[in-house]
Formats: sequence, structure tokens, C-alpha cells
Amino acid sequence: MATPNSNQSKGFFASMTSGLSMFGNAMHRSVNGFLGYEGVEVINPEGGKDDAEEEAQKGRWKQEERDGYWKMMQNYIGSDVTSMVTLPVLIFEPMTMLQKMAELMEYSYLLDQADECEDPYMRLVYASSWAISVYYAYQRTWKPFNPILGETYEMINQGGITFISEQVSHHPPMGAGHAENEHFAYDITSKLKTKFLGNSVDVYPVGRTRVTLKRDGVVLDLVPPPTKVNNLIFGRTWVDTLGEMIMTNLTTGDKVVLYFQPCGWFGAGRYEVDGYVYNAAEEPKILMTGKWNESMSYQPCDLEGEPVTGSELKEAWHVADVPPNDKFQYTYFAHKLNSFDTAPRKLLASDSRLRPDRLALEKGDLSKAGAEKSSLEERQRAERREREVKAHKFTPRWFDMTDEVTPTPWGDLEIYQYNGDRESRTLNLSRLHDTLSTRRNLGVH
Repeated sequence: MATPNSNQSKGFFASMTSGLSMFGNAMHRSVNGFLGYEGVEVINPEGGKDDAEEEAQKGRWKQEERDGYWKMMQNYIGSDVTSMVTLPVLIFEPMTMLQKMAELMEYSYLLDQADECEDPYMRLVYASSWAISVYYAYQRTWKPFNPILGETYEMINQGGITFISEQVSHHPPMGAGHAENEHFAYDITSKLKTKFLGNSVDVYPVGRTRVTLKRDGVVLDLVPPPTKVNNLIFGRTWVDTLGEMIMTNLTTGDKVVLYFQPCGWFGAGRYEVDGYVYNAAEEPKILMTGKWNESMSYQPCDLEGEPVTGSELKEAWHVADVPPNDKFQYTYFAHKLNSFDTAPRKLLASDSRLRPDRLALEKGDLSKAGAEKSSLEERQRAERREREVKAHKFTPRWFDMTDEVTPTPWGDLEIYQYNGDRESRTLNLSRLHDTLSTRRNLGVH
């Protein structure tokens, strides 16, 4: 089977690990000499040779905040910190993880094209380009708010799409989402797993994403790559995605395998993505190449993975224009996620837009945002204790847990399924308690 680059011909992950090791030896500059901390390293995302002390001062933390936070966080090295650490609001963006899930809809026209496409391999070109497109937004270094249990987010008026998501579990944190238009239905159960490494954190997407193309009923399954957030405490925070993304047509057996290159020497390879669309017999049909922060292109190839003579490299997706000098590096679409213009007329009181901490941060009031965040977290802990005393089990409103447990590269996952149009559903008494509790948690009465 052909591979897009000759240095991947034998063991992509082995070469990737080797490359990371060389990069680490050449570029990591320990800062423990001047800060007194052991095992903390600073990585220059541009691959330069700046002095470690100078590079370490380029982060968003003040000296006293950074030192105090490091003393607390070093106790968690090697741990999954997804839900066990209370984080300061200064590293947050005014958006929740439920809204972050909706960012996949920015380039949903690519799924429309996949549905309309007659060529089964071009379907995967468009659909996988859609899956890659969100990584431009994922490179933001601000952390979204963790949703409160039962919190929701809805979006309409975007390409004919309706979108709804809900936080279905607190420990472990899990969200479920559903989007739909005339061309496709999108369903996701999302559970992140992390490993804190001191000045960086590895993020593993223990989730399942399915897309159904409505014209022919084709079902696509997506397995995304892991992500690494570098320089959390010391230095300029930056994000790298590395490894393979696999999208499989469960109906036909065709698939696309795309390799996200790790950032190498002097920034070499950063953002680059290469791979192939394969038929069910695992023969390469179309090569794909590009950068996840710019564009993706495609070209027909032969059985050796070489471009077909006389064919041309054509662009499938290109990142849209973005606002200049935006504080949180938001796209125009990201700003729409907080807008009430994209909200349904009868907005649920549990919607992320209404969170008081998110609203305060959006207005630039860090003090109020921090106080509101702490208040929400304490209310959630109190409600959990109350449920435990009364032996009540939380039940999501818009998503039902199925009997299906699916394996992922990072662990098994319980699957939630959207239970229908929320406008046509009537709350029964057994769920009313959870609805009112969620409203109290979000400070809405």
C-alpha cells in the first residue's frame, strides 16, 4: 500500500516518534536552571533558538500567577485532568465544549457536496476535508468552559442546519450532539481523555462521530487523531495535532487515511496533512495533501500512489477569511456561536449562551467570570450530593443512552442517541426535576 511520503514507507508511527525525539533533543530548553523547577521544558513553536528564559516569559501568565499555578499543578503530572482540576478563568475563552462541538458545522457545505457527489471516492474527499476543516479553530490556545451536567446548546439559521448538544455526564465529562439538514445527519458522543505532562497536555478524543449522507443512506465513521497542547504554563502556548485520521464508509468499506505530520525541526512539517482515499480492497484511488490551517487538495492516483499522468491537483477546501487581531483567535463563524441570532426562538434556559461566567468573560470582566465559575461549580457539587442522598440518577433530556459500547483507540465508549425534535417533545414528570436543577445551575430562573 502506498504512502504519501517516502519517509513514512516503513512504520509511520515509528518515524513519527523518532522525529519527535530528535525535535525534543534539539529544541527543548530546560528552564529549571533559572526557575528551580525540575522537568519543565519550553518549546518555541516556530522552531527558533531563543534563550529558554526569554521564551518562557512570552506566555499569558504573570510571574506570581504562574509560580502558584505550577506548584499546584505539578501534583497532577501523569494524570487525566479532564475534570479533576479547578482552572483559573484567565486561560478560558467565552465558549463551552458544547459550542466547540458545533464548530464542525462551519464548513458543512462540504458534507452537502459529499451527499450530492456520484463518485464514492470523491465523497470521502469532501467529507474528510470537512473533518479536517475544524482544526483551524482547534488551534486556539484558550480553553472552553466545561459544561454543567444537563447544559445544552442549540444553533439554527446556519446553512439550513439545526444543531443541539447536551452534557450527558459529569464524571467522566461527556457530551452528545446532533446536527441535520436536507443532505446529512451528524451524530457525536464525545468524551475527552487527557494526560498532563507538566508543561504540556496530551488530549485523546475518546468519542464517536457518525455522518449519514441522506441521498443514498451512506454512513461515515470518523476516528480523529490526538492533540498536544504545548507550553501550558511556561512559554507561548501552542497546539499540535499529530497522528492519523481515518474516515470509513461503513456502507461500502472504502476509507480515507490522512496523516497529520508532527512539528519538526525549525517548525518543519507543522500543519501538514497527507494521505489517500482507498477502495474496499485497500487500493489507493485519490491522493490528498494540504495543511489543516489552510487548505486541502486532491488528485487521482495509480495503484502505486503516484499522480495519474495528465491529472491536476485540485482544491477541495480552503479556510475562510478570519477577523484580524481577534482577541481569542475566533473565526467569524465562532462569533456566531455566541450570538442569539443563531438561537431558536424558544431557547432552553440551560443553553450555554446564558452561562453567567461565559457572559462575564465575553464582556471582559475576569473577576466576575471567575466568581460566577466558582459559584456554578459549587452548585453542581451540591446538586450531585443531593442526588446521591435521594438516590436520584440524572437522566439527559435530549439524548438517550443506548446499549451500544464501541471501542476506540483510547478506550471503550458508551453511545448516546438523539431522541427526536425537542420542539415536539413534552417533558414528563420524572425529568422535570433535572430541568429545574439545570436552570438553577446556570443561574437562570
